Amino acid sequence: MYEVMEYTDVRPSIDNPNPTPLERSIGVFEVEQDAVEAGRAVRAEFIESERAEYTWWTVRQPGSRLANWIADSHSPKEFMLDLTSGELVEME
Repeated sequence: MYEVMEYTDVRPSIDNPNPTPLERSIGVFEVEQDAVEAGRAVRAEFIESERAEYTWWTVRQPGSRLANWIADSHSPKEFMLDLTSGELVEME
């Protein structure tokens, strides 16, 4: 199982100078590729809407601290985690 998560930065305020990003589950998929495609679709909709917030998306196994796919709203690049090295690798 793989879940697609969305995180959006929240602007600091006087009452909350270090806010936690908003977290939203996009969905859970049995196949990793289906989860990545769902993440790409949500990201494309976000970018087309021309929203200004910094948002990023991940695909991971539920409860995992490691992501299989990562992309954000300010870059066209996508990344995956190389489990052998623990490093993020840009996808081409």
